[in-house]
Amino acid sequence: MHFKRRPFLPFFLVLSLLSFAAILLYSCHYNSSLPHSHSNANSNPNPSKFKFIIKVLAYNRLAPLKRCLLSLSRAEYGLDRVDLHIHLDHFKQPESKNLSVIHEKVESDQQILGFLDGFRWPNGEKQIIYNSENRGLQAQWIEAWWPQSDDEFAFVVEDDLELSPLFYKFLKKAIATYYYDKSNYHPSIFGISLQRPRFVAGKHGNKIELDTDTRLILYQMVGTWGQLLFPKPWKEFRLWYNHHKAKDIKPLLQGMVTTGWYKKMGERIWTPWFIKFIHSRGYFNIYTNFGRERALSVSHRDAGVNYGRNAGPDSVLIMQKPTDFELYEMKPLGTLRWYNFCFKEVFPGRIVNGLNQLGNVLKTVQNDKTMTLVSLYGTRELALRNLICHFEKVGLRNYFFLGDDLELLSDLARRGHPVIYGNRLLDGDISGTDFTKQTVVKGNLIRRFLELGYNIWLMDGNMVPVTNALPELSDQSFEFLARDDVELMFLRNSLNTRNVWNDLFVSKLAEKSSKSSEKENFVNLISKALEKSSYLKMGTLDEWIVLVDLGTYNKDSTVKGRDTVVYWSGLSPVERELENVSLWLLDEDSSCNAVVCQPQSKPK
Repeated sequence: MHFKRRPFLPFFLVLSLLSFAAILLYSCHYNSSLPHSHSNANSNPNPSKFKFIIKVLAYNRLAPLKRCLLSLSRAEYGLDRVDLHIHLDHFKQPESKNLSVIHEKVESDQQILGFLDGFRWPNGEKQIIYNSENRGLQAQWIEAWWPQSDDEFAFVVEDDLELSPLFYKFLKKAIATYYYDKSNYHPSIFGISLQRPRFVAGKHGNKIELDTDTRLILYQMVGTWGQLLFPKPWKEFRLWYNHHKAKDIKPLLQGMVTTGWYKKMGERIWTPWFIKFIHSRGYFNIYTNFGRERALSVSHRDAGVNYGRNAGPDSVLIMQKPTDFELYEMKPLGTLRWYNFCFKEVFPGRIVNGLNQLGNVLKTVQNDKTMTLVSLYGTRELALRNLICHFEKVGLRNYFFLGDDLELLSDLARRGHPVIYGNRLLDGDISGTDFTKQTVVKGNLIRRFLELGYNIWLMDGNMVPVTNALPELSDQSFEFLARDDVELMFLRNSLNTRNVWNDLFVSKLAEKSSKSSEKENFVNLISKALEKSSYLKMGTLDEWIVLVDLGTYNKDSTVKGRDTVVYWSGLSPVERELENVSLWLLDEDSSCNAVVCQPQSKPK
């Protein structure tokens, strides 16, 4: 891919384009809603319109700024046009009216502006944006850029950074691969960080450890020491930020080390805002891992907003092409590993569209012989978001979501949750009512889980485990546990269970479902089918789990127990039911307000 410098346009062509733009602007309607696209396609990428802007954020540090701009001027840009925008924040007005202090600050800004005026940038346009008042680091970052097109990219550099001469060639190749190449594009990627991944944001800053053969990873954490931003996610963030600021919603995410930063520094920093946005959307950042603490961008951690005194460089800057690995090798996106804020590996895109696909997807789920199948039929999305928060809180990881809303399931899969699309699970159409179709899908799916050697918990999406994950039931004296009035059951994998749960049994379930009343659910149907059977050892869930109906809940009740599951019968709005027992784990934007990092076991 070749990105050439753009020649100046003839004057008559400029006038024509301006006229067309005016007509287009007049005919368009501004959409003020918050965009959140679930599409897997990059809408209109056009490499010939590629535009790269370097945004340098500076503030009263002349020596670091000189070092930073010198490193940028030494980089290899070839014939590409690269614009340089330098955002210089105004000095803070001193609390005292000491004229000598004020004069010193004015003199400092004048020296910086004098240097910037004389700094040559032959690679493209140079702009100097000098604030008339002190805006602070948060505003500098957030207000530095509003993308003019889906082909405009911003590389944001704070003034205490030093860049490798090879940084642009690397970023250009990465953009060509992971943005313009449709086979490697993913809508969940918001940019590329050149800083070395250093700590686990969801584990109190624990150090990240990666093997030396891993050169590129995807990690949710934003990297402020040399961050390339993709245009569409950044626009989305800007609108999200404005919406939350207007409602005075704070960017608090319990369990994240950055929340401590925000509580200490407040609105002086911007990263907690972007991290909260990333968490709510399930987005990821591309990171490099070159080994031996090497990086294409190095922070010298000079005294400023983030550091009270000079801390020195955080990494070793790559000055020439390494000989021990291929710097510009961009592996296919499908081969890269994805990590969440806890630095736990996640697997986006796991959608089961047929029974024969289930075994392969199971290999990416935690190594456990008990699976939880969550039925989303009739579950509101708001309640589902809350359920996911509780899964994270109690550490429930061995689960699949089953439903027929493809848009919702695709979004869940994009965020790393394994899902099963019920409408495509079986070959051919299923006749009958919706309940019959769901019965056939669930019946065949459970049969497949048993064939693959798994115990099964089946739960409705309108339930929440609030104290622990659904229990590992080691007692071999039963094979089926249920309670007729709720859709929650446990089925142990055994020879007896597999013999009973065959094609004939599923067919009989389908037949009975077509004659069932509206009040019956899938578990109730199974209980009736098995009650006359002497093959399975049956029991009741009440012996193992405390079940609380929020529809009949009153404030004198308790939801505390060894293993407690709450559910609602629809007698009052879901939000009010959950608030009554403090189970609502969502912020006002329907995103989780906590990150809980659990000890993890290795996948099979």
